[in-house]
Amino acid sequence: MKKTLLALTLALAPSLAPSLALADPVHGMWKTQVDDGSYALVEMGSCSGGKTCGWIRRTFDDSGEYQSENIGKVLVINMENVGGGAYKGSVWRPANDKIYIGKMELAGNTLSLSGCIVGGLLCKAQSWTRAQ
Repeated sequence: MKKTLLALTLALAPSLAPSLALADPVHGMWKTQVDDGSYALVEMGSCSGGKTCGWIRRTFDDSGEYQSENIGKVLVINMENVGGGAYKGSVWRPANDKIYIGKMELAGNTLSLSGCIVGGLLCKAQSWTRAQ
């Protein structure tokens, strides 16, 4: 039985390794910075064309967790890894329901995220932390 299990594990290892190697370092759960009195936990993961998207999974305010109408919506849209911890795509700001040119920079367990206008010249930034 042990030999069969070992043989199966070795046979599957090559097919599993590529998916593990391709996991983007920003994938996972992130805590946003407080904006308009609330913050969210955003799950970052793969979306169309190998890009990264972030979905609002939980929302909080001063009184604790609450059920926002934004849960499940995409906040980070089609971010493309351009190397060196930098990403480009779009971001949605729920407070004003607008989509902006988006940039992200990953440094350890901190994700700096910017929403920009005027071709990326004027930006508003937030720092997110990796949720444990």
